[in-house]
Amino acid sequence: MSTERIKPKEEKVVTSILVISEAGIPLARTIADELPGTEIYASGGGENLLTMSSVAETVTGLFAQRESLIFVGALGICTRAIAPHIRDKYTDPAVLCIDTTGRFVIPVLSGHVGGANRLAKEVARIIGGEAVLTTQSDNAGLWALDTMADKYGWMLEPVEKSEMNEAVFAFVSGRKTALLLDARDRGTEELERTKPAHVTIFYDYGEIDFSDFDLFLAVTPFVYSPEGMRTLLFHPRVLALGVGCRRDADPTGVAGKIREEMRLHRLSPLALKALATIDLKKDESLVARLSSEFGVPVEVFTSQDLEGIEVPSASNPKVKEVTGSSSVSEATAIKSTGGGRLLFPKVKGKLSEGNDFTFAVALDKKSDRTASGHIEIVGAGPGDPELISVKGKRFLEGADLILYAGSLVPKELTLYAKEGATVRSSAGMNLEEQFAIMKDFYDRGLSIVRLHTGDPSIYGAIQEQMALFDAAGMDYHITPGISSFQAAAAELQSEFTIPEKVQTIILTRGEGRTAMPEREKLHMLARSRSTMCIYLSALLADEVQQELLTEYPPETPVAVCHKLTWKEQRIYRGTLDHLSSIIKGNGLKLTTLIVVGEAIGNRKGLSRLYADEFKHLFRK
Repeated sequence: MSTERIKPKEEKVVTSILVISEAGIPLARTIADELPGTEIYASGGGENLLTMSSVAETVTGLFAQRESLIFVGALGICTRAIAPHIRDKYTDPAVLCIDTTGRFVIPVLSGHVGGANRLAKEVARIIGGEAVLTTQSDNAGLWALDTMADKYGWMLEPVEKSEMNEAVFAFVSGRKTALLLDARDRGTEELERTKPAHVTIFYDYGEIDFSDFDLFLAVTPFVYSPEGMRTLLFHPRVLALGVGCRRDADPTGVAGKIREEMRLHRLSPLALKALATIDLKKDESLVARLSSEFGVPVEVFTSQDLEGIEVPSASNPKVKEVTGSSSVSEATAIKSTGGGRLLFPKVKGKLSEGNDFTFAVALDKKSDRTASGHIEIVGAGPGDPELISVKGKRFLEGADLILYAGSLVPKELTLYAKEGATVRSSAGMNLEEQFAIMKDFYDRGLSIVRLHTGDPSIYGAIQEQMALFDAAGMDYHITPGISSFQAAAAELQSEFTIPEKVQTIILTRGEGRTAMPEREKLHMLARSRSTMCIYLSALLADEVQQELLTEYPPETPVAVCHKLTWKEQRIYRGTLDHLSSIIKGNGLKLTTLIVVGEAIGNRKGLSRLYADEFKHLFRK
């Protein structure tokens, strides 16, 4: 085995700091320590500093090579140095100027388009200064239309720079704007949440009366061109192109044929996220050429992957015999989009003899606003309404139905519901009744939040629900929550691991009506003497204590935590030999977590991460 030491990959330099006077060097070092890929130039050089013969010459060498330049010194020197090199806000680097005291951070060039405004805010946070922004959209909290595509990973339908500037001016001036969202992703959710007052959101192009608006924005896989209207189209990558072909089919002209067909259906090729095909065709030159021309990766599926996918245009029996699929192009497009909707059926093409090919386009199911609804299983956290995740709160605010786990979830969490939402407790429902109400909303294309206590993955009883969702082909996702064991550590002001003594946390329960596997019974788990967090076991206090005492010493610290982070929270500390009396003496039954282990309240032991040899792990 070779013992040659592998050299770390050199970091690419993207930012140069130019220090005008020696007084600014400490400030420059502070910034460079926090910004990866940063170098420092100073007139006199110095340790880890590059020598700057003159500001003008240094800027001449760096202007076209760096993503950003930061001047520490007078603004006048900065502006005179960069003036001869300024060309275009879309290609010029971001330029900042900072006074030597670090009080003000000024974006001088390429504001939000080139990232200077964002960098100014980041640098201001590093040095405790103030970012001086003059860009209207930033100061007014408005969307930056000219950088929005990059921010959300969308593609912008090409427009002239003058058209973009006109649209930006109209938008920041508060002109009435129609926003069409006929696709859904993380970016559209943020736009819905941060909508300015002069913007009206639509989900159907046919509902827009353009005579009422001065600007039209759309996040869509489609191409729209309302007459006489300033228009910006943002295309999220939500389409999959399914392709099949004869063996050794000639790729010449095929991309053009596909673009032509997509235009007939008003679809933008910029919205393509993948090219999908069957494994038998993955090495075809046609597949490689299309992947290159459309700039998308190839997704390959086997005939087993495609089994059971219903397609509207089944191929002839020979194709089924060779590939195992009724339609390669349609089936792979549908598979690639998670069961999404075909936007047009399979198209057969043959641009020359013997070079047959087929293609189809489908829309990602999760992005399709015309598809059925969506279920989000949300972890409510331990109890405090403010301990739900930001993402979980957003789902609650947008849900049409909130089905929450009865008395296990504080009702205050349901107050995040929007006006008109349906809020129901599942306490009196069996599994079938819960599923029925969720499916009713789902089939109407509405959004559902199934709200569970703590984190749904820990005794959340979601497995049975997901089995029903899977059987019905329903779209769902899980947003994790803070578990009560984490809340217990916080409330006990404890780290549940101790360097070199306790490095394992066990989450378990006592054996009640639900049988425990032999290998997971408490007396077996107790052999490790780890920090043990025991759920749903207050009614088994005697049995729990007896099993733990077979391995833990009687004086082992315990904490009995009732309704953690609720207004009614109670925490009782003691030792293991008194565990049962603590629980019974205080009448604790439900919503109680038992924590056992010497990590409770422990202040001994020092993590080696604080040793000098590990300091490099904390540097960017």
